[in-house]
Parts: sequence; C-alpha cells; structure tokens
Amino acid sequence: MQVIPSVDIMRGRCVQLVGGRLGTGKEYGDPVEVAQRWVSEGARCLHIIDLDAAMGASDNFERVAEVLASVRVDTQVGGGIRTMERACELLGIGATRVILGTAAVKNPKMVEELVELAGGARVVVALDTKSGKVAIEGWRTQTERTVLELAKEFERMGVGALLFTNVDIEGKMVGIAASEIRKLVSAVKIPVLAAGGVGSLDDVRVAKEAGAAGLVAGMALYEGKFTLKQAMEVGGNENW
Repeated sequence: MQVIPSVDIMRGRCVQLVGGRLGTGKEYGDPVEVAQRWVSEGARCLHIIDLDAAMGASDNFERVAEVLASVRVDTQVGGGIRTMERACELLGIGATRVILGTAAVKNPKMVEELVELAGGARVVVALDTKSGKVAIEGWRTQTERTVLELAKEFERMGVGALLFTNVDIEGKMVGIAASEIRKLVSAVKIPVLAAGGVGSLDDVRVAKEAGAAGLVAGMALYEGKFTLKQAMEVGGNENW
C-alpha cells in the first residue's frame, strides 16, 4: 500500500481542515515548500487538493501549477474540477491523475468522456461519504446515493481508481473507517485509495489489512503523529 501525503491549498497556502469545514483550518506554510519536503522524505506520490475551487469560491490554479512544476513524483490533483477543459488543463501541466468528485456524481458522462480521451489510468473518482451517503460540492450537499452503488457504476466506466473519504472523521485523527474500506475493496476490482481519520501508525496498518491500495495522510503527518518514513515502512509503499 502506498502512503500519499496530502497538500491541500486554500488562499495560496497549505492548510488542513477538519471535516472540510471553513474556520477549522490550520496553516502549514507554502505549498511548494511543503510538497518538496514530502518528496525529500520519500513520497512517491502527492495528493494535491484545491480547497477553494472545491467549495466553489476562487481557485488556486497557479499555485497548483507551481507545485506540479516543483516535484518529479506522481501527483493526483482534485478540488473543483467541474469541466473537461479544467481536467485536461491539469493533466497538461503535469498532473499524473485528476480526481473528479462533484462532477462525476452530477455528470457521469464527463467521466466517460475523460476516460476515453485521457485513459482510465489518469482518472480517479472521489466518493466522499457523510452519514453513510455520498456528499458533493465541497462536502456541503448530501446525495441519496451510496458509495457501493456509485463505485460499481464508475468501475464499469473504466476509471483507474476510487478515492474513498469518510467526511465525518476527516481531519479528526480518530481512526479510519476500516469496515467501510473493506466493503468497498471487496465490491470492486480497481484500486481503492482511502482517506479520513488517519491518526496513528496503527491506522496505516489497518488500512493496508483492509486492502486499500493507497492511504492519503494529512493532519496526522502535519501534526507529527508519525513520520512519513514510519508510515511508508508500515504501508510497504508499493506503487498502486
């Protein structure tokens, strides 16, 4: 399993939020410097999210571009990618993969078109759950769809991987949603990346045992609950 540090960007700075809620953020410096730090510590992939774009405010496109230009590792970029143009633009400036969340749920045809155009390996669909149902639009709107039904739909469309985040525990470092991860891994054949709730090395171990191909770590890394090197040793750090 690959451990993937998260570089979340808001108003040009690297931040971490709790449950995606405004006002809960803590700033951790310049995103380029942070990204380079994780790479210097051994990261083989970075998870880069434009929080402003995800929430439909402004965007941090230029900052994301600077991060992409500053590192030579795999990158997956998400947050507010609502059009084919923006997805292709990000792939064009160096993103290895783009993550579609709201757009995928509201406009599945866009997923099909992007898979056809860029190849499934470059498309990840984010399935973020809140109280058991998939949440969209910066996690502020709850749908009536479940993770498992949507996961199977997107797998049929040929996406390369699914990103599962339990919003209820995101940023709280209270432990991952192991049973939900396990169910999703069992339901599909494509890689599942997990996020949300990571707070200890035991969570890394549990995610690996649950079958996750990757684990996105944010707050716990920034708050020094463990080092990236320690997490990679537990996870195995195999490229998915």
